Amino acid sequence: MQDHDLSALESELKGLLIEALELPDIQPKDIDSTQPLFVEGLGLDSIDALELAIVIGKKYRIQMDGDVSMNIHHFASVRNLAVFVAENRRDTPKPPLGG
Repeated sequence: MQDHDLSALESELKGLLIEALELPDIQPKDIDSTQPLFVEGLGLDSIDALELAIVIGKKYRIQMDGDVSMNIHHFASVRNLAVFVAENRRDTPKPPLGG
């Protein structure tokens, strides 16, 4: 995936996060893609993670892995989440290898 594509996906995910978790005082530009989403970062909790997983699963047609340690990694930051979505999304066809 190209850097600009990943950046666009990060922006999309930030907007989705704000909308899904009803965070009206936060703008996408306020979220650093590398900052932690939970505890010391945005301060999200496990309920937020569940809501976000459901919304992302529906929007991008992704089934979340049952491996908790992998889900913790995927949801660690917007950047990690964007990489996970890019590799697993089924809402758009993937480009052929090498292109």
